[in-house]
Amino acid sequence: MVEKSIIVSGKRKTAVAKLRIKPGTGKVSFNYLPSSELPLFHRLALAEPVKIYEQEIGPMKYDMTIKTVGGGKEGQIQAARLSIAKALVQITGSDVLKKAYITYDRNILVPDSRRKETRKPGDSKARAKRQKSYR
Repeated sequence: MVEKSIIVSGKRKTAVAKLRIKPGTGKVSFNYLPSSELPLFHRLALAEPVKIYEQEIGPMKYDMTIKTVGGGKEGQIQAARLSIAKALVQITGSDVLKKAYITYDRNILVPDSRRKETRKPGDSKARAKRQKSYR
């Protein structure tokens, strides 16, 4: 068990989550709120990496504090989910846990590199072209 805390970050679109993990009792707080006060699907998304950890290794012995900036709510939750999984793999150093995460969902450990497509000059949106009028 680690005596000091470790800081891990995760990204999704423009959202960035910074997670501080330290020895404790398994509490997870997201933007100064306990995870139990989040909406249902956000709570479930943050619980996924923890549940897989408990199946593979055993009871959760770490407290996590997550702070997010940028993006929207969903992007922030996905960034936090990524940072939780990365932190648990880093702190345990377990290959079994890493393989379990990747077989469950690859994006739980590997960041999604997709970004918004840039707007082209003279057009209204990234893919939309200007309409042509014959009259």
